Amino acid sequence: MKRIIFCMFLKKKSIGQDFQSYPGELGEKIYNHISKKAWKKWLEKQTILINEKNLNMLILEDRKKLEEYMKAFLFKNKNII
Repeated sequence: MKRIIFCMFLKKKSIGQDFQSYPGELGEKIYNHISKKAWKKWLEKQTILINEKNLNMLILEDRKKLEEYMKAFLFKNKNII
């Protein structure tokens, strides 16, 4: 059975994710409040950001930047450029 949640990104009820795809408390928040569709949009945006901003996921500072972009995108509906 599919989980139905109120997605904070889409601002409507939608199908929730099948599993927690991000670690920690933030991962729990994403699992409980971000739909499968919204998470897919983030993954697409994440790829663009990593490439355009030349982020290196081996560098802690770049991973922290990407996490901040993710929070702004998913929970504040900010268009990250």
